[in-house]
Amino acid sequence: MLAVRGRRQAGKSRLLTELVETAAVPYLYSTAFKNAPALAQVAQLAADMRTSRVPLPNLEVAFAAQPRSWQDLFARLPLALDGQPAIVVLDEFPWATEADDTLEGVLQVAWDRTLERLPVLVVLVGSDLAMMERLTEHDRPLYGRAREMVVTALSPAEVAEAFAGRVEPAGLFDLYLATGGYPRLVSAARPHGSAPSFVVEQLQDDQSPLSVTGLRMLDAEFRDAEQARAVLEAIGAVEVGHATFSSTVARLGGDDSSSGTAVSRALPALVDGKQVVAIDVPVGASTKSKLRRYRIVDPYLRFWLRYCRPHLADMARGRADLAVGNFERDFASWRGKAIEPVVHEAVSRLAASDERLGGVERVGAWWDRSNAHEFDVVGAARDASVPLLGSVKWRTRKPVTSGEVAALANGRAVVPGAASARLLAVCPAGARDDAGAHVVLVADDLLGAFR
Repeated sequence: MLAVRGRRQAGKSRLLTELVETAAVPYLYSTAFKNAPALAQVAQLAADMRTSRVPLPNLEVAFAAQPRSWQDLFARLPLALDGQPAIVVLDEFPWATEADDTLEGVLQVAWDRTLERLPVLVVLVGSDLAMMERLTEHDRPLYGRAREMVVTALSPAEVAEAFAGRVEPAGLFDLYLATGGYPRLVSAARPHGSAPSFVVEQLQDDQSPLSVTGLRMLDAEFRDAEQARAVLEAIGAVEVGHATFSSTVARLGGDDSSSGTAVSRALPALVDGKQVVAIDVPVGASTKSKLRRYRIVDPYLRFWLRYCRPHLADMARGRADLAVGNFERDFASWRGKAIEPVVHEAVSRLAASDERLGGVERVGAWWDRSNAHEFDVVGAARDASVPLLGSVKWRTRKPVTSGEVAALANGRAVVPGAASARLLAVCPAGARDDAGAHVVLVADDLLGAFR
């Protein structure tokens, strides 16, 4: 039994469809419906049995009559399998459990009594990350029975593979920020040689993949949570820089008190429930620090909320030029901040093997209360010392200068524990020979971290 989770559009369903269609064994693939009652879910699964290209061997005998419940369905399943190797995929499993909170327990009993001893692969699939994570916890019926598997979007290195050397490294990161690595969007971008070319074409049509994917994601995830969706859109609407509590409250409008309450109530669902928002604090600070910043975790959703969502109505009425103008006006500055979480992950990965980054175990940013001092990359060691201070200058033509490295060096006197920190310059154009950085990482180095 596998419990497969991943964000919407990451390719879970397509991946498993490829599996069942090529495995050359009987299979059942069924997708649950949101808000459908349990009996309707069972009836749909029974109907889906008959759509398989390779149906279960004893299907007609086992399901000559309509199953009346999940318990009835799972009791008949061994008869339908007839001892033959088979695959059973239950997609959108969280929606099925919403309709019947006994489903997990019923499946556990069926698994323990019969299914576990049969040559069958049972795959439970869901985009509700928090629910799918809880599915295999020790206090849940399926604990110790299902192996976990996470399907992620394509990494920057995998996006690079998709373009087969046709796009230079910095441009590949632009494409990653715009597509989030979602296979459908990467496929749509492949005919183009750059992110601007792809985005401008997609913004011409409010029904293009770039335009509608985000809308479909939010419609599925926040159908019954309008306030949480409004807070998410307020966080994602930041033009350049970072969202804070006060900036999010201001974007919601209305009375500050009621808007503040709305943000406070929505954050647990966005951070812990849907896992679409991350709360960042300065490296070394307590997680309860008031110096909090809110960040959209998914690169594509962050891009969509900034450049697509505000202009869907404009695109629909033939004013795509407004969307395009907004993108062309500030994408270069917006990506300078949007790339930072990607850089943090890359540096963290490189630290495992690059001696120049030795001692670094946690990577993030650092800022003070007034935002007068802010450093893009701060690498902390286990003993709370800071052996690495870095600056991200996302430029393709102008290398990092000695003046910029000197400004970075001032952080040694500001960031706690950084008195002897090595200086890191991250820039697609590299750094001047006299810049004075101890470590220089270009875009291709960052790609290497994900290979």
